[in-house]
Amino acid sequence: MINLAVQLLATQLNQYLRRTYDLTEDVVVTSNLVDVDGAAASNVNNKLVIFLTNIQKDNVPSRHGTVQEIGKRALQSSQPQYFNLYVMMTANFTGNNYPEALKFLSSTVSFFQRHALFNHQNTPELDRRIEKLILDVENLSIQDLSNLWGSLGGKYLPSVLYKVRMVTFDAEEIVARVPTVTEPKSSIG
Repeated sequence: MINLAVQLLATQLNQYLRRTYDLTEDVVVTSNLVDVDGAAASNVNNKLVIFLTNIQKDNVPSRHGTVQEIGKRALQSSQPQYFNLYVMMTANFTGNNYPEALKFLSSTVSFFQRHALFNHQNTPELDRRIEKLILDVENLSIQDLSNLWGSLGGKYLPSVLYKVRMVTFDAEEIVARVPTVTEPKSSIG
């Protein structure tokens, strides 16, 4: 589901940027900035790159798994878990294209400010297993930002980090079949 959440954000942003700037090709890609060997990824030049930087379990109040009654038995499913995804949006434009980097990054912030919530009502293509996505800008200190870029293996590029809340993992597995409890029937007579 992580891939579905991140790809949905990329698709929505791509559609917005294509309409806004009358682009004929996608400018947003979901990719690492560098390959495993440390070389720059080949598909990210002059693109707005979206990638995952961290996953954190959300400690929302526990919700129990669902119970569905079928005849004289009930099926109990596993408890869903909620996660926050930390997603970096980086404008990877070099040289004379640096103003383009700032333009696309500004448009990204503007888009996600207006569309900070994705749910099934405003985004019908949202996967049914994901209830909603809520985006918040995550502020990092200069030191934390430096550490993050160092761990990513790259040099700083204009970017914004979003915390994407409420990504739900629900395996929808049946964990128990239990008999239903009913009131005993009494007969007088």
